[in-house]
Amino acid sequence: MPEINKVQPAPEYPPEEGCYLRGNDYSPVAVVVILRWMREQTPREIEQLVRVAVESGAALAGTLQTENVGLEKIVCNVVANPNIRYLIVCGPESPGHLVGDAILALARNGTDKQKRIIGTQSPTPYLFNIPDEFVERFRRQITVIDLVDEGSPEVLREAIRCCYQEAPTPFRNYTLHDPGAYDAAPLSGAITWRITHPEREPKSDEERRQTGKAKEISERIRKAVEARKRGDPHA
Repeated sequence: MPEINKVQPAPEYPPEEGCYLRGNDYSPVAVVVILRWMREQTPREIEQLVRVAVESGAALAGTLQTENVGLEKIVCNVVANPNIRYLIVCGPESPGHLVGDAILALARNGTDKQKRIIGTQSPTPYLFNIPDEFVERFRRQITVIDLVDEGSPEVLREAIRCCYQEAPTPFRNYTLHDPGAYDAAPLSGAITWRITHPEREPKSDEERRQTGKAKEISERIRKAVEARKRGDPHA
């Protein structure tokens, strides 16, 4: 059997900080554990899943709370390492953010022109801070393994083990093996932080027009007030 191709990740890999552990850079799999609690209230079993993932061979394993900025960080870290070909999503779904649903929909459908993840029920699934190139590369590079609403360490270990196999190996409804690194250079970059509150952004062309008009009016008022303060008789 031919040797599995592995490559060096981007020099600054992983470019985004977060609540994750770094494991084997040449592993074909990363793990996302959904976090539906406040960070300081993270249950012990959720922390255990993260540790189990790295100890079992994951490249990266960590928790995810949000379907926008948090997910953008994951995309950046994955595309910076072409060796990662699978993303296991596990843990109880978040009823507020539906981050598991957002990841699965992103992998299936991508984003629309408004940078909204297509086909998800998440409330604010907007990826404003990363280029479309990163989204499309993420979708081509990885296969998402759906273990949403599952939290068994034994199942997670088995899923990771199957991702490492040289020969195709059945796992649930998947056939897994290590296909080697994605055949393209790593994409290097972090999120822009241009938009930190996606829920406050206009979500349609009409909303953008209305927001633009409001900003124009506010700017005219601001300039008029400043002119009066300067004693401008034409203000």
